[in-house]
Amino acid sequence: MKPYHTLLTVIALASFTGFSAHAAELESTTPVAAKTNGEKWWNGNCERIDADIKKMEGEIDVAFVGDSITARWRDSENWKKHWGSYRAVNMGIGGDQTQHVLWRLQNGDLDGYKAKLFVVMIGTNNMWSKEPDPAQAAAGVKAVIDLIQSKQPKAKIFLMSILPTGEKPNPGREKRMAVNELISKFAGGSVEYMDISGKYLEADGTISKEVMHDFLHLAPKGYDIWAESISAKVKETVGKK
Repeated sequence: MKPYHTLLTVIALASFTGFSAHAAELESTTPVAAKTNGEKWWNGNCERIDADIKKMEGEIDVAFVGDSITARWRDSENWKKHWGSYRAVNMGIGGDQTQHVLWRLQNGDLDGYKAKLFVVMIGTNNMWSKEPDPAQAAAGVKAVIDLIQSKQPKAKIFLMSILPTGEKPNPGREKRMAVNELISKFAGGSVEYMDISGKYLEADGTISKEVMHDFLHLAPKGYDIWAESISAKVKETVGKK
């Protein structure tokens, strides 16, 4: 990966046909700026991902791309249980928004290997701003997907819904549901959209600490839900080791 200094690059996005009226407000030339977050710990995590990629020696079965929800899976027995038999790489970094993932993918995380499958879950951190815009978050997800396709054209992509947050129904959840509605339109070709958000909700709409210990990050049972939701598809796509 290139040296970790602040870098702004712009990717022109493809037009969003089939979007809702809100998404249609975005012009096809709306830029998404890729950038670092400027923190030493973040650079260290980038180096960790680089090292994990090198260990794969040019061949990756499945790469998980995302933020802390993905990153916290890496050093757990749960990760080994579900993905230990695969050549799997965890490309999650805590706090990442779509623009941070985009920078990482532009600067080394897609280079030097061939991957069979990318599992992408990103966008929830874009919704913490004072005026979160689902269409902008979706545009960032689209830029990430487009870049993966351009640099890893033979890979399959599982685009995951972002997950609900908060113990009880709240406006933040509604914003995230709006993002999911938009990104679901990206399905097609090498991209398969997989909505698992409802699996984390109780019948009354609440979230249990058993699946999300802080109503944001996943507990072991929460990771089991994710893994069990995609494991058959992963096996079908890359083959069980």
